[in-house]
Parts: sequence; C-alpha cells; structure tokens
Amino acid sequence: MSDGAVLEITGLSRAFQQGDRRLQVLRNLDLRIAAGEAVALVGPSGSGKSTLLHAAGLLEQADSGEIVIAGRPCSSMNDRQRTAMRRDYLGFVYQFHHLLPEFTALENVIMPMRLAKLPMAEARDRARRLLTELGLGERLEHAPAQLSGGEQQRVAVARALANQPVLLLADEPTGNLDQATAEVVLVELLTIAQERGLGILIATHDPLVAGRLDRTVRLHDGHLVD
Repeated sequence: MSDGAVLEITGLSRAFQQGDRRLQVLRNLDLRIAAGEAVALVGPSGSGKSTLLHAAGLLEQADSGEIVIAGRPCSSMNDRQRTAMRRDYLGFVYQFHHLLPEFTALENVIMPMRLAKLPMAEARDRARRLLTELGLGERLEHAPAQLSGGEQQRVAVARALANQPVLLLADEPTGNLDQATAEVVLVELLTIAQERGLGILIATHDPLVAGRLDRTVRLHDGHLVD
C-alpha cells in the first residue's frame, strides 16, 4: 500500500446519459483514505455520493480514472477479479440492513465467510466473536424479525466485517435509526474499525455522524472539497 493508504482514487469521472442529455456526476475526482482513517462523505441529494461509493466499491465502472485498493489497481480488472476484491478487501453497510430473514443473526454473519471458503468452525467462531463485540452475544440465534432496528444494523455491521476487509464503505448506515440508537451503533462501528485499522468512507446527511469522523469531504459540482 502507498503510505498506508487502503483507498486511492485519482482522476475519477462518471457521467450518465439521460435522454439526449449527458449528466456529469463526478469530475476528475481524487480521494485518499489511510488505514485506520474514518472519512465522512457529504453533499446534497443527487450530488453523486452513492455513485462515488459504488465506484470505490467496484460495483460500478467509472468512465475514467484509477481506483487502487490495498495497493491493487482495480480499474482494468474483469468482473471475476472485481468480485474477488469485493469479497476479500471490502465491507459494505447500507441504510437498510438487508439481512436474510430466514437465517439467524449468527447465520447471516457466517454466510459471507462461507462464500469465501472459510471452514465452518472458523466462520462460526469469528461470527460469534464479532456479534459479541457488538453487544449481541445473547441474540445469536434470533431471526432478524426478532431484533430491534439497532440490533439488525449491528448484525449488518458484523456481516460487513466478517471477511476482515481493509476498507468499509457505508451509505447512510444510521439513517434508519433514532438518534440515540444511531449514536450507539456508530460508536461501536468506529471502535471496532479503529481496533482493526480499517479505512472507512461513510456517506451521510447527518452532521453529528460526520462530526464523529476524522475528516469530512464534500461533493460539489462533481469535485471533492475538504
């Protein structure tokens, strides 16, 4: 990694065609996140926050620019390689937890590790430790419907951390929670991430969330401003 960077974006541009009009969302954008650094991404609705997260998470191909994750240039990777990078290096948390309702909290966290071919015993032990760290040691066998909103989001955080990523990408991770619950979930997320040296990029509209992070970058007219 370059100087401890887990994410380096240079010259990133992305546009969308809307009828006969081309909408330029990201313009020659640069961003660097170091290991252990938590960065807030802010900007009005429609400014391109989700587009930037999708590009950084290798879910969407940019028109130009380079994305380097853990020292590995990703822009020229094929679909199989990008999938492997997402599985092995990235964690994702969204506003809604997207847990599988037919599985328990423990099983939801185990699943990404099994997809990564981790032995079942090791996956189960790691999932149990993560959920316990997040205060859910007594809720391992509960289905998502039996959990509160904050508990569901903690399971989603544990799932995102299951494969020991170097970079965590979050899109309004506390946006569906009341303020008190959001505070608890955010503190737990940041504590675990800091202990593991993860880089974090969180898109948020909440100034209280942004104020908790190491620095804030704002999307304005397709560019990032510190």
